[in-house]
Amino acid sequence: MDKHHFSPPFNFTKWIEEHAHLLKPPVGNQQIWQGSDFMVTVVGGPNQRTDFHDDPVEEFFYQFKGNAYLNIWDHGRYERIDLREGDIYLMAPHVIHSPQRPEPGSLCLVIERARPAGQHDALLWVCARCGDLIKRYEMQLQSIVNDLPPVYEQFYATTPEERRCNQCGEIHPGRDWQTWHKTLNEFHPA
Repeated sequence: MDKHHFSPPFNFTKWIEEHAHLLKPPVGNQQIWQGSDFMVTVVGGPNQRTDFHDDPVEEFFYQFKGNAYLNIWDHGRYERIDLREGDIYLMAPHVIHSPQRPEPGSLCLVIERARPAGQHDALLWVCARCGDLIKRYEMQLQSIVNDLPPVYEQFYATTPEERRCNQCGEIHPGRDWQTWHKTLNEFHPA
């Protein structure tokens, strides 16, 4: 292979078919190339989450199959950005967001720059009732596929008391996304 390429050109549709088993729960995503200046990832649904991501670089989203949305958290306030099939969206750095992909078979292409040393990503869990921060974990992200799951497990291993909101007393339900989303929709309807 020529040193100027990460791979020869390939058929993206065929790549999706070959990796379909990785684009659904529990994994849900797959990075196409390793070691490039860009993290090019395909993310599949269904996948609903209770965490938020603070990314130090821009993210480009192309929702090429099905629909999804982003929950945005900004100092205790929530906003929803819908990504309908065919939509593209460029998100600024440090927009704290939580991608939600409730539709089975939905697919999104996400492109972001690799992180220079010292630029940290963070995963956050916030109170669905009052919007206060519960936990924040920072990391030097190198692989979206490999580096995030251990942080999820670290949060899920906390006790209910460690997940209690200091502001209102609500206990974050951990990986129970149904309960978290029910509370969010009750107190912050879209």
